[in-house]
Amino acid sequence: MAPDEEVVGLPGVLLVGTRGTAGPGEVLLHVRGGTETFLAWSTAPLPKGARVLAIESLGNRQVNVIEWTDPLNALTGDPGDAD
Repeated sequence: MAPDEEVVGLPGVLLVGTRGTAGPGEVLLHVRGGTETFLAWSTAPLPKGARVLAIESLGNRQVNVIEWTDPLNALTGDPGDAD
């Protein structure tokens, strides 16, 4: 399956923590007017509930993610809600 470029750059939250190179977790992303889940891969383990950014689509509903905090939240007073 071809990469899904629509998800690259989207923030999300981990529903299942990642295990780094030992295995994926699951991320919820707001895309196409709804929410969708994807397998989430990361270089380092990330816990359930971590805020992440999809940095690459691997196709087959899989993405590479990094832990991420929206820098604009400090300006708006938003506590970090990615919704």
